[in-house]
Amino acid sequence: MSQLAIAPPQANEYNEYYSRYISLVPKQDVLLTLERQLPDTVKLLRGIGEDRAGYRYAPDKWSIKQVVGHLSDTERVFAYRALRISRNDPTPIEGFEQDDYVRYGPFENCRLADLVSEFEHIRHATLDLFRKLDPDAWTRRGVANKNEVSVRAIAYILAGHELHHRKILQEKYLAAPAA
Repeated sequence: MSQLAIAPPQANEYNEYYSRYISLVPKQDVLLTLERQLPDTVKLLRGIGEDRAGYRYAPDKWSIKQVVGHLSDTERVFAYRALRISRNDPTPIEGFEQDDYVRYGPFENCRLADLVSEFEHIRHATLDLFRKLDPDAWTRRGVANKNEVSVRAIAYILAGHELHHRKILQEKYLAAPAA
């Protein structure tokens, strides 16, 4: 079981696109970050009423429910990548099209409370996976979406991805009155 403080990844451990997420993560143990940020995100989401859960701040933007569904989908996909790479599986992992996942996801037919609970469960499963990794697994690299990535970069990407979407929810969805 990992008792390591996982250092931030080097720039050559991930595609430059993901620096937008990694840069949001505090320079502390990423496992601690993943654990500690969850209650804040869950509290924010549980404070949104079902009557507002379908709100979009612009016609072409996802609803709040879809954002939460996207968080869960992304957590699952990236945790799967981390699992495969940590187990030294050399098979390249295909990418996924987030807009299609949201478009074809059932999120609008779900209660927001259920989507939030699902995200919470998925994050706990991700933490269980990461906590069991040995030191070598954290620095293993594989290919996902045609780019080399390390397991520790994936952990930092997930933490930053959640922070990114929490900020968007606060600034674009919840700061404006519902239409």
